[in-house]
Amino acid sequence: MTAFADRLIENVRRAGSPLCVGLDPFPDKIPALFGDARVEIEAVSRFSEAIVALAARHAGVFKPQLGLFEQFGHEGVRIAEEVTSAAQAAGLVVILDAKRGDIGTTAEGYARAMLGPTPGFNADCVTINPYMGLDTIEPFLALAERDSKGVAVLVRTSNPGARDVQDLNVEGAPIWRRVAAMLVPHTERLKGATGWSGLMIVAGATYPDEARALRQTLPNALFLVPGYGAQGASAADAVASFVTSTQGREGGVVNSSRSVTYPQAAQTAKTMDEWRAAVGAAMIQAASELHAACSV
Repeated sequence: MTAFADRLIENVRRAGSPLCVGLDPFPDKIPALFGDARVEIEAVSRFSEAIVALAARHAGVFKPQLGLFEQFGHEGVRIAEEVTSAAQAAGLVVILDAKRGDIGTTAEGYARAMLGPTPGFNADCVTINPYMGLDTIEPFLALAERDSKGVAVLVRTSNPGARDVQDLNVEGAPIWRRVAAMLVPHTERLKGATGWSGLMIVAGATYPDEARALRQTLPNALFLVPGYGAQGASAADAVASFVTSTQGREGGVVNSSRSVTYPQAAQTAKTMDEWRAAVGAAMIQAASELHAACSV
């Protein structure tokens, strides 16, 4: 099977922008057109299916937030599995945002659940938390290396509280730099024919200088960049870690969730056609901004 990194880069190039559409199913934000998601689980399913269909038109990568599906219990997990399969069938690369982090056989179980075939999610990539150490990461890397999957490691996240831990000084450098250095020798294990590695780095757009520093440490790692859009980072900040190539600036994907799935015009739409037009316009705008930032 083609390496995950190559599949992702191919999809980004085909889409014309590094937009990754994130799906966060908030029951109080899903429009009434789909039903009342606070009491009707199938409203979540209908909304998710509609977002997948639009994302496939305007992006190459899709990121469902598993925790916001799990809030609905086993039915939410079922929908997340269906959404993952539907997105892949539509040609999207799926990064399952699960942020798992454990060790030993528990980590192996999480890896099989997120990346393995049925009864697993069979996602293309999964986000993981490395702050219990390298043995947190190894089971995911081993499975990804075997099955041509990706692993996205939280390194410099976009939330304000990231500084509480990630900026702590460890022998002259912040922890996020130490984590990045720890990952360097492992990027080769998931490297594809394009030269990019499917050992992805999560580096928030809200910290562009740190993202540039991470690129120096990890020149071949693909970056998953949150923080663009609703969290306030610009398109230029979001691609700060990308590098110039014959295809323009590239080096990962930029996630946008609420900005493209819950635009105001969609929230007030009276018909499905109006809703599709509003969400489609939001995705087009995000893709266009990111394309322009990558063309500089």
